[in-house]
Amino acid sequence: MRQVHHRPVMVREVLSALEVRSGGSYVDCTVGEGGHAQAVLSTAEPPPRLLGIDLDDEALSTAAERLGSYRRSVKLVKGSYADLERLAGANGFVPADGVLFDFGLSSLQLESRERGFSFSRGGALDMRFDREQSLSAGELVNGTQEYELADIIYKYGEEPKSRRVARAIVAARPIGNAVELAGIVEKAVGRRGQWGIHPATRTFQALRIAVNRELDNVRDGLEQAVQVLGDGGRLVAISYHSLEDRIVKGYLKQESTDCICPPETLECVCGHKASIRLVRRRVVKPSAEEIQENPRSRSARLRVAERL
Repeated sequence: MRQVHHRPVMVREVLSALEVRSGGSYVDCTVGEGGHAQAVLSTAEPPPRLLGIDLDDEALSTAAERLGSYRRSVKLVKGSYADLERLAGANGFVPADGVLFDFGLSSLQLESRERGFSFSRGGALDMRFDREQSLSAGELVNGTQEYELADIIYKYGEEPKSRRVARAIVAARPIGNAVELAGIVEKAVGRRGQWGIHPATRTFQALRIAVNRELDNVRDGLEQAVQVLGDGGRLVAISYHSLEDRIVKGYLKQESTDCICPPETLECVCGHKASIRLVRRRVVKPSAEEIQENPRSRSARLRVAERL
């Protein structure tokens, strides 16, 4: 069996939120290397049914090995959670008792040199979740106009020095690998943040989000999850940065409210009816013990809702 790198975050909190039961049907929209999926399947006897979705072929292969003892209960498919409704329907997972999103990167992706996700490795600038898609980070870095590149870095990375970074990138073209790009960004930004975060972190985040259309997909996935869930089914979403969490929080708030008319409207004209209720109004964060054991969990934020 190949080595499994990824440690799933907030496992106890996820299982509690999903209320996993034997005979239930669950969809892991970001199955990755199968960490959360394994926890869900091992919680009840006999195991529930689980559909695992991911765009990354390597992750799916690892998940298949990791979940081998549950092969009768598991269906793994390549795809995007932006296509959740179709994938769940085609595989018999509508209605579902729970839908889980664990947004962000896996350790497998970060540690793979040739994928270019990490600025500590010299791999090519790729950053594609689905390696069959055409657009890569290298194309953005070496082919995008300076003003557009600056906008991407500011919008998706929230980097206040985005224009300086974009100017430095354009001046250094062509840029061949992740380490080279990280050094250029570090010189342009010239600082390290809390937790000793590398100055290139925001830029790499921005490029990754742009390459994979992550924020658009987050919204699409959440909308479809509500349609896939049966009455009383649980939606669990783990975010890792403010852009993701803002979308999750805003969507859950909107869909748990009957009227979404502007405050100045005296009488409701929208006709909107709540489709979910918030199970917890406050965001759930990892414990201090988990952060100490797994520092990558420190930015995780978990939100839970239930289908009405």
